[in-house]
Amino acid sequence: MTIQVFGHKSPDTDSTGSPIIWAWYLSEIKGTAAEAKLLGEPNTEAAWLLNRWDLPKPAIIEDVADDAAVVIVDTNNPAELPANINGADVQAIIDHHKLVGGLETKGPIDITIRPVACTATIMFDLMGDIEMPDWIKGTMLTCILSDTLEFRSPTTTDHDKAVCEKLAADLGIDIPSYAAEMFAAKSDVSSFSDAELLRMDSKEYAVDGTKFRVSVLETTSPSTVLDRKASLMDTMTTVASEDGVAQVLLFVVDILNEQSTLLVPNDLVKSVAAKSFDVEASGDTVVLPGVVSRKKQIIPNLKV
Repeated sequence: MTIQVFGHKSPDTDSTGSPIIWAWYLSEIKGTAAEAKLLGEPNTEAAWLLNRWDLPKPAIIEDVADDAAVVIVDTNNPAELPANINGADVQAIIDHHKLVGGLETKGPIDITIRPVACTATIMFDLMGDIEMPDWIKGTMLTCILSDTLEFRSPTTTDHDKAVCEKLAADLGIDIPSYAAEMFAAKSDVSSFSDAELLRMDSKEYAVDGTKFRVSVLETTSPSTVLDRKASLMDTMTTVASEDGVAQVLLFVVDILNEQSTLLVPNDLVKSVAAKSFDVEASGDTVVLPGVVSRKKQIIPNLKV
């Protein structure tokens, strides 16, 4: 049976690249048939990764069959996984997020969850001293630079940075130049609808019983997104209704200036901004200096 390796819904660079890395490792090094899968269309930066290293886009799956062999990477949250995940045969989890709970497995499994910025960093360690093709090294490098925002994110550890620098040296890549190309690709959202943007890099999260879709758009050109704020805020109502949440919270992360802009369409979000970040929103946006990480700075602080 071929193992399916996948990350979370709304796949970003790490949830696109890490399944590819681990499927290669299982197949080519461990001799176990494995295939990378996606749970949705990759975002623009992840699509750039595939093009940059000439990788085929993994097949997109809607669900998993009963007893299907799977490895979960870059998440352990059932809300971000296929509906039938507890019916599948989950064989391993490799992740760098907090333990959520709710997954049920057929038997004992390998679980590796470490406090680093990126799943690819963990995979680099787990794989040990083996020969890797350049495209695997390039995929790892891209994932880590993405999740650390080129070491700007507070999730970055010294180990993430050291792994990145080793991979870049092996590949002869200049990190600032390479990261600039990545972030330019991430920032090109012109072809996406408002609804697609709100769901592109998002996670569902409940705060004291109130469910939110917490969306992040990381960009080197925040004005490109903020120029669309009126239509984005209109679309939030539709997306929230369709997705069964009370509100979409959209944070536009300015990578270069290391700050976020939260769109404030109504009194609920105004209240969330005040209670969570101690800021008063006088208009339809509020700037949050230094806030760039959903995992470490946004979600842990959310209050209603």
